[in-house]
This record gives sequence, structure tokens and C-alpha cells, in this order.
Amino acid sequence: MPPPSLLKKLIRDYLEHIEIEKNRSPNTIENYAFYLNRFEKWARENKVTAPAQISLDTVRAFRLWLNRLNGDTPLKKNTQNYHLIAVRSFLKYLAKRDIRTLAPEKIELAKMPQRTVDFMEGDDLERFLQAPARTHEPEITKQRDAAILELFFSSGLRVSELAALRRGSINLAKDEFTVKGKGDKYRIVFLSKNAKDRIRDYLALRTDVFNPLFIRHDRAFTGKALDEDDDNLHLTPRSMQRLVQKYSHAAGITKHITPHVMRHTFATDLLINGADIRSVQALLGHSSITTTQIYTHITNQQLRDVHKAFHGKKRKK
Repeated sequence: MPPPSLLKKLIRDYLEHIEIEKNRSPNTIENYAFYLNRFEKWARENKVTAPAQISLDTVRAFRLWLNRLNGDTPLKKNTQNYHLIAVRSFLKYLAKRDIRTLAPEKIELAKMPQRTVDFMEGDDLERFLQAPARTHEPEITKQRDAAILELFFSSGLRVSELAALRRGSINLAKDEFTVKGKGDKYRIVFLSKNAKDRIRDYLALRTDVFNPLFIRHDRAFTGKALDEDDDNLHLTPRSMQRLVQKYSHAAGITKHITPHVMRHTFATDLLINGADIRSVQALLGHSSITTTQIYTHITNQQLRDVHKAFHGKKRKK
């Protein structure tokens, strides 16, 4: 058995640091714990038990091990990068504590192929947004689902953010509200007239006093509610994923539509119509502009205008 590892204790200290000082979400802490404990176990088996022993050769050997981990089906490059990001963040923490180790900036991530995004537009989008009205569901369910779809398109909310909304979150007398996103960061979200109308129509049919904005309406379930704050009533993110897929099929859309595709649709719609990339970054709640730049190769309005203004002007009509 390899000897106990100093790295294991320091990793535990680091995870407590990002929980307390950095206020990272439980999901982030869980993911970092998985990546770093996997690194520590591999390092211990290779007789690397202290920070001073971590070198570029150590990191290179770990990357090679990750790449060969699953044999013929290696880990995806982005998953391998997540491991390296966690290790790099851990090394930054050690450096701040003046613990001698590899300089974190020496770890380079694997280059990733350019991401592509799916989104809806035109007739597909309209059929999708109108799909709830064409079902045989009870009227309150139709109105709820129409409000959810319009809110996805209007706001660009993540599914977890939308599912967590409460009646008090939204003031329908205004066109905006505040939402808490990733990393407990707040941002302003704006409502289109269609989204406001659909939410108002839905709430007009609600006779309950429950606080979640979107709830289940099957009698067997709502009959079990204990009080107005019963969070068991609200639609879960998974329920909303199924709801989006249901209406995309009903609308005859062949591509795989998810709540995140609706987020992409929100962003590309803004850019196609001339919004600047920094504004879209703020509306999406991206902490880095590089995350938002996945959309620019699809919808660069300025390049479209340049092409239209200057291309082929000397050709005969």
C-alpha cells in the first residue's frame, strides 16, 4: 500500500476553502472533489505524495493516463480538461499559501474543436411556441406550458433558474426581474410582451396560494400539498426538459430540442438582430466573454452588413 498522502489533506483543505471563502455551489465542490481525488489516487500510486513532487512530467503522465483511461472509448477532451482545470486551481491555492509546487500557469489545457450550437428560428420556433395551445390538455396546463416556453425564449434562463422561480420573483407590472444564477451571481432578466401575457393568463387560472411559479396540476399530487411553501409542488428541471421535448415533437421538429437549445435560441436571436456580444454575455450571465463567443461564428451581424454593403458591387446587373 502506498503511504498516506499529504496531497489528500491539502485537497481537503482546498475543498473547504472553495466552500467557505469562495462560496462555490455544492455541485462545483462535488465535481472538484471527484477530479482532485482521482488525481491524488493516481499520484499516490505513482509515488507522488507531496506538492513539491508535482512537476510538468507528473502532469503530462496524468494526462496520458486520463486519455487512455477507458481504452477504446477515451474520456472526452473537455472532461480531461476539467481534471486539469481542477488541478490548476488547486495549485493556485497552494501557491497562495506559499507551499512549493508546480507553477499553475505552466499547465496548458488541450485545444478543443470549435463548438457548434443548435437553435431554432422562423417557422420551427413559432410552431414550437404555439404547440401547447394545440394539445388536449386541461386549459390550466396549456397556459402553464405556453408560459414556460415563452419565458425560455424571452429570458434565456437556465432550466434550473426557471424551475426555481416563485410568484414573488416576477412583478408583471414591470418588464424585468432579478434572478440568482451560477455562483450565486445576480443578473437582470427581461420579459417580452408575449411572455408577460402568457404568465398573466396562467396565473389568472390559479386558485391556489402556493408560492412556486410553475406547479404540477394533477389532482393526486396537488392534494398532498401541506402549505404554500411546499416545494414538492413545483415542476423540476427534469420535468421541464421532458415538457420541451414533448412540444418539439408535437411541432414536428426533428432536431433534439432541450431547455439549453432554447437558451441558445435566445442568444442567437439577439445577435441576428444586431445585439452586441457584451450585452448578450450579461443577459446570459456568462462570467467570461469566451463562453459567449461560441455564438459569433453563426450570427455576426457586422460581417453580414459588410458583405452586403461591399461584395460584388462592380458586377453588371
